Amino acid sequence: MNTFFGIIQNNVAILNEEESLHCVKVLRHKVGDTIRVIDGKGTIAIGKIEAAHAKQCAVSLIEKEVVKPSRNYFLHVAIAPTKNIERIEWFVEKAVEIGIDEISFIKCANSERTVIKDDRLKKVAEAAVKQSQQAYIPKLNSLITFKEFVKINISDIKMIAHCEKENKQPLKQHINIQKTFCMLIGPEGDFTKDEISLALSSGYIPVSLGESRLRTETAGLFVCNAFAAINC
Repeated sequence: MNTFFGIIQNNVAILNEEESLHCVKVLRHKVGDTIRVIDGKGTIAIGKIEAAHAKQCAVSLIEKEVVKPSRNYFLHVAIAPTKNIERIEWFVEKAVEIGIDEISFIKCANSERTVIKDDRLKKVAEAAVKQSQQAYIPKLNSLITFKEFVKINISDIKMIAHCEKENKQPLKQHINIQKTFCMLIGPEGDFTKDEISLALSSGYIPVSLGESRLRTETAGLFVCNAFAAINC
């Protein structure tokens, strides 16, 4: 059964133009077909198409369920976009499938990419939610500077992964439940010493992701995997 994003109100779901076009023109759904609709906020519904228009599909709901979040923690990864945007798109796709609640994009001193397309990354996240049949779409934040982000982040446990030689704590030591977590992942050239100092003075804990030096997107996915494995 195909899954689509829509606005769900009472016993009716309305698909936006993009989802409607995909439903009617690409997948050839017609009036009377049964589809699954999610709103990205926890509601999953099954219904039959009652108006099959390429600009706006209307679905009459047969059943509807509000799903509680499956994770007992809140994971926020703040990551510097890679020079090759396909690599950060890959991270978003896989992180969403594995499990993440919020992604922020940060511009660092060594960043080689200073512009991202929010709409494109949102589409990647939405496709991953549908593929993995989840009920919630993570929050994706626009690109801001490292300094701005460090000032506004209020997670319970704040961590930074960097490549400098200094004492770092094992990541697993800080993976608990019923808390909000944030991990800073730097660009290909790593965080600068000034950025690391700013993070540490702002309450971030330096953590180790192992002995290997990881690519930016790999480090981000490593964190998602670690939380999912310990809390599954």
